[in-house]
Amino acid sequence: MRQYPGSGSRTTTTLLLLLSVLLALVAPTAQAADGDAPSVSLSKKEAGKGGEITVKGGGWRSEALLMLLICGRSTPERGVIGGTNSCANADGRAVTTDKKGAFSKKLPVAEPPEPCPCVVHVATVTGEQALVDAVFTVAGHPTAPLPPPADEGRLAVLATTRLEGESSPLTWFGAPPARQLVFTVGNLGSAPVEDPVFEIGTAHGVYAPQWEERQWRGTVAPGSKARIKLPVELSAGAHGDYQVSLRYGTKVLAEQPWGVSRPWGVTLFWVLLCLVVPAAVFRIGMAVVDKVRPRPAGLVARHAHRTRTPAAQAPPAPAALPWFTQDSAPPDIRRSAPPENRPPPTTKGQAWTRNGG
Repeated sequence: MRQYPGSGSRTTTTLLLLLSVLLALVAPTAQAADGDAPSVSLSKKEAGKGGEITVKGGGWRSEALLMLLICGRSTPERGVIGGTNSCANADGRAVTTDKKGAFSKKLPVAEPPEPCPCVVHVATVTGEQALVDAVFTVAGHPTAPLPPPADEGRLAVLATTRLEGESSPLTWFGAPPARQLVFTVGNLGSAPVEDPVFEIGTAHGVYAPQWEERQWRGTVAPGSKARIKLPVELSAGAHGDYQVSLRYGTKVLAEQPWGVSRPWGVTLFWVLLCLVVPAAVFRIGMAVVDKVRPRPAGLVARHAHRTRTPAAQAPPAPAALPWFTQDSAPPDIRRSAPPENRPPPTTKGQAWTRNGG
């Protein structure tokens, strides 16, 4: 095949131009997919207690479980100060996104325990955490300025964490395993931290941590440290390798592995159940079969004979043989004769009188 000078370079240039065009067409789509962050919109920006608003969202994970709350002492920039303790938890709602990551849910308006500024707080319940705060005003609810950022302090873990405690005997039978996460924190900020709210996450295998809030009652002064114990509890029957995480704010402070033994008492219970129940059913079935099966006539007559009264069961007295009299019967027959059939004993005088003496 004959190749002209410069034809190879022209072909390469053409291919590069085609590739650049294709990349230019695909790039906006990819950027749009990557930049599709979770969003929340409200039907009303302000409403009073007892009212209702519609919360809509998009860009969330498909079929994700979300939690909707009205929280006080919060802004989208600062988040919910104090955690969900600042939210009207009793009037919250849960919603599951559709396959496209969208949702729409009605939320009753309730007064949070903290003053406004307020937000509608939307966050994932399971899996990878994602949250969005939308500005909302609860009409008639008190309003107070937010504390300065320095008042939140800066907590850091100063020593390795550990899990304290032992399993109870009930854990061997499937009760929830429980421990206490013990750690020491120091306040690196210039203001005291009062009643900090931590989050404890437990993860099993490849699954994402399940976070639960734990509030510690106390104050950590600037430059000081405090030893903190927070309860950790797993679900009933949990066993295997778990990872316990500690988070304050948006920062994970520590992680601690936890190996949970299998509840062998549950296994033993099911083994015994599989042995005892079939044996009991078999015995009951045999008793029923023995009651309802037909019996032969001879067995019925024998059974009736056995149930007679003791008087009816006594054997009849043997009758005297007709060809023997009492006096002429052989001695063995006379001995076997009943007393009432024997002649009365006589003396010599009585016998002489009868013979005419």
